[in-house]
Amino acid sequence: MRLADLSWPDVARRAAILAVPIGATEQHGPHLPLSTDTDIAVGLCDRLAEVRPDVLVAPAVAYGSSGEHAGFAGTLSIGQEATEFLLVELGRSATETFEHVLFVSAHGGNAGPVGRAAARLRAESRDVSVFQPRWEGEPHAGRPETALQLVLRPGSVRMDRAVAGDGRSIGELMPVLREGGVRAVTETGVLGDPRAATAEEGADLLAELTSALVSHVDGWCPVREPGAVMPR
Repeated sequence: MRLADLSWPDVARRAAILAVPIGATEQHGPHLPLSTDTDIAVGLCDRLAEVRPDVLVAPAVAYGSSGEHAGFAGTLSIGQEATEFLLVELGRSATETFEHVLFVSAHGGNAGPVGRAAARLRAESRDVSVFQPRWEGEPHAGRPETALQLVLRPGSVRMDRAVAGDGRSIGELMPVLREGGVRAVTETGVLGDPRAATAEEGADLLAELTSALVSHVDGWCPVREPGAVMPR
């Protein structure tokens, strides 16, 4: 269930875990929408809430640290410092209502600020955890992300525009990316080759990521016994 659909008394009766999808608004090649990272984070949180009734899904944080994608039209970045500050303040506010707060971050560029924000909140004795989906293969706008989007929002994918980008591994690319950003290695914004992506493989990957997320949450915050009183 989504937090934004409830009234405050409804939230007070259900309060337990708030899952916060954290994404970005940034280029994902000519074939995927700028919302791709946010869509993945929201999709995972929604699926978590389907199997954990004590989870509410917050409105997504759709802006983050995307400076590496500068130079591509539509990319909107608020930088690392602002992302960290936003999440710290959001976490402080959320823990007034929720016993547990989960950040689900689907943009790699947010890893630093998300991790630092969570650490600061935990230092303030707030129960905050972080889940960042990981998969093997192409890191950005390639086959895995395209396959996921073909499941999550198929109408937003333009496979007729899909083109291959730089095919080197992220380890090979990282020095150049740090120096000049994504624009320095690819004119299309694609790292990998999305053209063979299918919804079937996207469904399999989404199931794997969902399973990993559920396991993470079960280990961090076990399901309450039937009849247990929810915190108010």
